[in-house]
Amino acid sequence: MSNDLDVERIRQDFPILTRTVRDERPLVYLDSAATSQKPIEVLEAEAHFYRTCNASVHRGAHQLAEEATDAYEDARRRIAGFVGAADSDIVFTKNATESLNLASYAFSNATAKALHAPDSVDPRFVLRPGDSIVVSQMEHHANLVPWQEVCAKTGATLRWIGVDDEGRLELDSLDTIIDASTRVVSVVHQSNILGTINPVAEVMQRAHEVGAVGIVDACQSIPHMPVRVEELGADLVAWSGHKMLGPTGIGVLWGSREVLKEMPPFITGGSMIETVFMDHSTYAEPPKRFEAGTPMVAQAVGLAAAVEYLERLGMDAVARHEHDLTVYALDRLREMRGVRIIGPTDAKERGSAISFVVDGLHPHDVGQFLDDRGVAVRVGHHCAWPTCRRFDVPATTRLSSYIYNDTRDIDVAITGIRAAQDFFGV
Repeated sequence: MSNDLDVERIRQDFPILTRTVRDERPLVYLDSAATSQKPIEVLEAEAHFYRTCNASVHRGAHQLAEEATDAYEDARRRIAGFVGAADSDIVFTKNATESLNLASYAFSNATAKALHAPDSVDPRFVLRPGDSIVVSQMEHHANLVPWQEVCAKTGATLRWIGVDDEGRLELDSLDTIIDASTRVVSVVHQSNILGTINPVAEVMQRAHEVGAVGIVDACQSIPHMPVRVEELGADLVAWSGHKMLGPTGIGVLWGSREVLKEMPPFITGGSMIETVFMDHSTYAEPPKRFEAGTPMVAQAVGLAAAVEYLERLGMDAVARHEHDLTVYALDRLREMRGVRIIGPTDAKERGSAISFVVDGLHPHDVGQFLDDRGVAVRVGHHCAWPTCRRFDVPATTRLSSYIYNDTRDIDVAITGIRAAQDFFGV
């Protein structure tokens, strides 16, 4: 194991990891792909905002409003720096699902508006029958269902890049799937169910070759590895705060300045306007254009504290630690009888989310058996139902580690899986 991270020290920063569950068993938390736990300083940063300067931002002339605005915009600057972006290109949303819906609604809203005012929208966001939108077969529902809806509204056709038996994208057919009809390509950087890290820069390059807008779901990558959003090659990149030690209730959408400037807004109302008349309105420049209403100020402050925590650890060190844990967990699972890993079976271009099935046991039974022993894992289709169908499984059990885990946590899980096999006689 890597010695880059002092897991014992890190665990002291997470109060929840000291608690017990299920008949006073120590908590072993292996569900960070669903949501991460929060260090003390994130909890304190959010509470400090509420205690000292809670007010509406970008409005009001009093001191609290000024301090709240400064805290909010400073959080934007810090989060932008974490991914190598300009702060003016960072849009705050309530989660990554909203970020991806913001992107998808840009197309359906522009298409609807173009019917009556074609000169008022950028034509790259207008879809017609015969156009295509491309996703992959390993997408989270948040990066699939919105595009299904856009196709239903506009007459565009949904296509997808297939997944091979090893859980990798079938890129041999990329040039035929993404063609002159393609207007949008939206793919995941790191799969939440397979753990696969996709070559998104290659996919985005192909998207741009045909003039399509490229979008990346980075929910499982930005918390776990160094990411510079511009190096992904996309026009838009979405991720969540709660998966990277931050609070729930905040997501991020990064966009290239040129694309954000032309995108229609998703939600309209206060704060996102430039001028308002009774019969029409004009909109503010990005990012304000996409942040209607009272924003999630305390959550942004908490996410900035999470970013600072990760920066002190060093994202290179975080990535090495997770890689070592993933190698260890894959090795232990491969040693077991009757266990099949769903996704890449080695750690090359792979993240720490590991899904598996156990012969003769439903994944829910495995998860319940582990929970009875204090081990928190994820079971189900992981909001990736088409991926489960691709591998002919109803569901999987998923282990997902993070900075506060070590090999002892993996060992407890492995022992629990073996105990489940013995108990059910499989």
